[in-house]
Amino acid sequence: MNLIVIMLDSLRQDHVSLYHQGQAPFDDIAPCQTPNIDAFGQESLIFENVYPEAFPTIPVRTALLTGQRTLPYRPWQPLTAEDVTATELLRGEGYVSGLISDTYHYRAPGMNFHRNFHSYRWIRGQEYDPYDSGPAQRNLDDYVNAHYSPLWRERVHQFLANTDAFTEEQRWFPAQVVDEARTWLRRNRSHDRLFLWIDSFDPHEPWDPPPHWDTYTDPAYRGPRLILPMGGPATDWASPEQIRHIRGLYAGEVAFVDHCLGQLFATLRDLGYYDDSIILLVADHGHPLADHGKFLKGPDRLYNELLKVPFLLRLPGGRSGGQRISALAQFHDVLPTLLTLMGWSSLTSDMHGRSFDRVVRGDTAAHRDHMITGYHAGYERCIRDDRWSLVLRPPDEPDELYDLTADRGERSNLIDAHPEIATALARSFGSLYHRSGAPVATVKGVQGAYEVASGSVE
Repeated sequence: MNLIVIMLDSLRQDHVSLYHQGQAPFDDIAPCQTPNIDAFGQESLIFENVYPEAFPTIPVRTALLTGQRTLPYRPWQPLTAEDVTATELLRGEGYVSGLISDTYHYRAPGMNFHRNFHSYRWIRGQEYDPYDSGPAQRNLDDYVNAHYSPLWRERVHQFLANTDAFTEEQRWFPAQVVDEARTWLRRNRSHDRLFLWIDSFDPHEPWDPPPHWDTYTDPAYRGPRLILPMGGPATDWASPEQIRHIRGLYAGEVAFVDHCLGQLFATLRDLGYYDDSIILLVADHGHPLADHGKFLKGPDRLYNELLKVPFLLRLPGGRSGGQRISALAQFHDVLPTLLTLMGWSSLTSDMHGRSFDRVVRGDTAAHRDHMITGYHAGYERCIRDDRWSLVLRPPDEPDELYDLTADRGERSNLIDAHPEIATALARSFGSLYHRSGAPVATVKGVQGAYEVASGSVE
């Protein structure tokens, strides 16, 4: 049985139409349409609550490739000599493996994520990859506003220089990634066992979809094309019209990624991979679009827009396609699950993650009772069960508790109304899973602190 992983970067679950089902995340932006991912999803198990274990890009991929937790142990860092990856494990069982990626963090010197792949192909120039040192041919002021700092202007300029030659859609990054993947799939079809990791950096910012796919922005907008938003409170540097425009650019980028994936899915079907492969489509995380006041990822933005991702698992022949699964799982559970489904459960015994193959097979509806996530070096942590989300804040800020069944936008902080729920969630994980040295004895409400040990209110 072959294994194919399609990894996307920064794709929010609520921008995939089979998840949002016509409900737009923003009142002033049409709901994003993803017909090709939707069609793939109808032949896949549709998981709704598989969460990243730690952010951002590299820790996520480390957990997925090793089956190990990263949140308590390691920041963004290369693979070490002691890390055992899926590639190494499957190579030992006779698999021929390939890596296709424009995620330039993989390529950075010393990162080692290409280790043990039989072949790897880098597509250069994403974001501010130091790829082209020549001056950009386009006017930088058309892509920034007066609030952009010199650092952010430099970052936008680098991306413009990298992509000045992009005139046809096939030059855009997701199209290049898909074309390389399709070529690899054809060239290697004769091997008995294959493992392909396709890693598209899009729809990560900068959001600059080809003109044909820029359909979610207002045609009457005349401001700068802000393809790379800054961090910090959005209203400090962008007008309401500019915020809407940025959100529309993101939706257009998602739609173009979906279009490119349609070509990949067609190749997988035509070459017979749909019959003899497990295929996983997943994003590393979502992306805040000023839902709670800020763009970009950050340790203080542990809400659905960052945490909820598409997770579509297609079994050979499309078995159980279209079934929705609400079981709670995390990314370090994914590799043990895939290996167990492939018949290699003996390779998983030393992993932190626990296989949810019994959920996949329909033997049970549940997996984990709780999840925890955050940034290794950040103070904030998010702890969830199947209904409630607790966000633990620094000592001088109140913690937050949300009822996800009634408040998917996480607007109503209920920590003072339900201190017992906040306390129970906080007890789910000990101090190891919090930042080293951070106090974890209490959860803080607006009106006081709730003792974890006793549940009493001060």
